Amino acid sequence: MIALGAPARRLAVAVVLVALACRPSPPGGTEMAAETPRPPIVLISIDTLRSDRLPAYGYDGVETPAVDRLAAEGVLFERAYTHVNVTLPSHVSVFTGLLPPEHGVRDNAGYRLDEAIPTLAAELAKAGYATGGFVSSYVLRAGTGVARGFDVYDDEVGFETGRQLGRLQRPGTETLAAASEWLGGVAGSPFFLFLHLYEPHAPYAPPPPFAGRYDDRYDGEVAAADAVVAGLIGRLEELGVYDEALVVLLSDHGEGLMDHGEMDHLILIYRETIQVPLIVKLPGGERGGERVATGAQLSDVAPTVYSLAGLAAPDGLAGLNLFGPEATSPGGAPRLIVSESVYPRIHFGWSDLASIVEGDLHFIESPDPELYRLSEDPEERNNVIQEERAAARRLRAALQGIDRTLTSPAEDDPETRRRLESLGYLSGGARSGAESLADPKSRIGVVADLGRASRLLESGDLAEAEEALRAVLAAEPQLVLAWQQLGDLLERRGRPAQALQAYRKAFDESAGGASSAGLKVAELLLLEGRVEEAREHALAVVDRSPMANDVLAQAALLEDDLEAAGEYLERAIAERGFRVRPLITRTVWLNRQDRYEEALALSDGVLAEFGDRGDREILGHLYLYRGSALAALGRDEEAESAYREAIGLRPDLLGVYSSLAFLQALTGRGGEVGRTLQEMVTVNPNPAAYAEAVRALRAMNDQRSADGLLAEALRRWPEAEELRLLAGSR
Repeated sequence: MIALGAPARRLAVAVVLVALACRPSPPGGTEMAAETPRPPIVLISIDTLRSDRLPAYGYDGVETPAVDRLAAEGVLFERAYTHVNVTLPSHVSVFTGLLPPEHGVRDNAGYRLDEAIPTLAAELAKAGYATGGFVSSYVLRAGTGVARGFDVYDDEVGFETGRQLGRLQRPGTETLAAASEWLGGVAGSPFFLFLHLYEPHAPYAPPPPFAGRYDDRYDGEVAAADAVVAGLIGRLEELGVYDEALVVLLSDHGEGLMDHGEMDHLILIYRETIQVPLIVKLPGGERGGERVATGAQLSDVAPTVYSLAGLAAPDGLAGLNLFGPEATSPGGAPRLIVSESVYPRIHFGWSDLASIVEGDLHFIESPDPELYRLSEDPEERNNVIQEERAAARRLRAALQGIDRTLTSPAEDDPETRRRLESLGYLSGGARSGAESLADPKSRIGVVADLGRASRLLESGDLAEAEEALRAVLAAEPQLVLAWQQLGDLLERRGRPAQALQAYRKAFDESAGGASSAGLKVAELLLLEGRVEEAREHALAVVDRSPMANDVLAQAALLEDDLEAAGEYLERAIAERGFRVRPLITRTVWLNRQDRYEEALALSDGVLAEFGDRGDREILGHLYLYRGSALAALGRDEEAESAYREAIGLRPDLLGVYSSLAFLQALTGRGGEVGRTLQEMVTVNPNPAAYAEAVRALRAMNDQRSADGLLAEALRRWPEAEELRLLAGSR
């Protein structure tokens, strides 16, 4: 994080207002003159906010005074649409002015914005703007490329193993606090602020007082987001920059809320999901209170901001300046606004969807296409495609004129493709396209079933969650997401071999596109000691999952290649964000070089950063390696304390027990060794634990105890390969 300087001296508000009043032409005409002072620019994105759940758009179930104020002082676009129903690609369209097939980011995971594509933040920074981005969801982390051009990009949303990306978030109040501090240092110069709020994204859990004020929890979260917007407006007023600021408020997509059988927004693209609020408050409040009925789209935001800031837009944008003549010409043909949903194709193996809005018509392309007249059927219940065949043919042809070819980032890179083919992937799965793909709306009940399994998984009801997931997969064996969740569940249940197979299935069904599944395959192969296979899987996903560098570092450590391990660790740490694992691997690397004091200092730093809010499973490893460093330095009591802390966090971490047993033996407490190893096999009654105990006893030259324990283990698990190998090595 870049340190923020002290608040700079602000320009006199009166001078700015006079300059704004003397502009040669209004924003509704030609572009601003070059000498016009460039306004502060504020972009507020309220994730998952339906336009028809705001009073400004006619809803009376919630109070949103801050949004109402922006609507009264700005221009409200009554029919604005997103191009895609998921967060990251939608925001990339906002920042680039391009459609998803043009900017190439098609999903929340596995894609990264090409550095050659200009972004709003980067162009404004070139023009002298201070740029700050403050986001509330892990989906918008800097590693996706969305942060390019920002001087400061605050994505401090912690990563937790086993939680879905969409559930990794922080309250909008915390995000606003960080943004408010930054604003204090830049308010005296042109600045661009991007503030992203994750309310009202699921799970809906409005904070007080909104939780008690609204029966509908979605409405409660909308009200909570509005309160954050009010806080931002108050901060801008406090700094004296609100009046002259250009403020854009929008949402990346809406929410299903069961209108068509989907609670969330990942699959279907009916109006409730693609129509979004869009309000633009112009400097000085010009045109305040106007409402625009013609169509608008989120790719219009970038060219509009460029124009109002007096900058030339990059060539080839899909969007238009919303205040230019090309967007507001009376009597012109309605704009064609295109949207897509590729999530069902990538994650479920179903058909992708595309839609096009032309004025009052909304056409949805799918195996069973639909056409709706929005003015008379805003809830889209009456499919009129048979009555409007000519319109349907025209709109389908328009969609076919756009290259919407969907390839995974893996398939786009020749080296990655070669590696995946050598591993046996890219042979079929969800992307093969040879078979007839299911229409997502005919399978929407499966989404609810999968959601139930996810909730059971998050609540810790693992047995019932496994039953639910296996029922889903019995009906839909190509579901990548379900296989990934099953892998996570099986890991939690202590069945790593089965988890590995589930992750392999997810990676296979995605044709190598599910990079997170590929990374898990690499991690579990490494745990099995299959170093070369683990390395190949990590290399296959490293460009899309930078944490694969950590797996590569661990593989290098297993082969005593400390130099290579150091290089991989450098890359992993540079991309780690809020992940702790690369730092833990570095403690191993330092210990292996007898740099124990450095390892301790690093572990102190990790505990200071993550101790109260870290991933318990991963921190268990940290205490193990911290204990090893302390033991090597002769600080035996501290080492034992660290080992016992590790056992408390990770009772399944077998190496901790054997390390503690060695420490006890070395410090003359041989009588405690047996109790420690007995605790290990009692807490972990499996062949691996017995094998670890046998190896420890042999290393301490207690062959008699080792033989007795091995014989007991073989009676219980006579076919366990690990135990049979130990028996053969006596």
